[in-house]
Amino acid sequence: MFTSKIQTIGLLVDESKFQHSKELIKELTLNGINAEDIKIVVYRDKFKEKTAYSRPTFGKKDISWNGNVTVDFLNEFIKTEFDLLISYYDIEKAILMLITSKSEAKFKVGFASVDKRLNRWMIETATENYKLFVFELFKYLKSLK
Repeated sequence: MFTSKIQTIGLLVDESKFQHSKELIKELTLNGINAEDIKIVVYRDKFKEKTAYSRPTFGKKDISWNGNVTVDFLNEFIKTEFDLLISYYDIEKAILMLITSKSEAKFKVGFASVDKRLNRWMIETATENYKLFVFELFKYLKSLK
């Protein structure tokens, strides 16, 4: 079965508006993915000064004017051949789309509201509906046997 081949997941999340990354990861683990096999990077439009973020977090300052990534954790994320990349953002932002397009993941999933050329499969829902997103994702993966 195809889902048994999904062991590593890269999770690219726009936390500018979506605040449920922990719950999203929990939903993925409830579907048989080991938490330690999920690598997450988080994008934020704005940073709070003197705030330590619990997840690797990046912003506009971490991408040079010519599209080069200037932080190591993000370059490492891009170069990792995840079985699945989940681009968890539903508003097109150049930086997020750049990371998705550069990612060396084997299979990419995202939202239907984002450029169709970036992902192999798109899910039609809003980011707040993370349970529905994960349900639809695994329903689709199981049908790919």
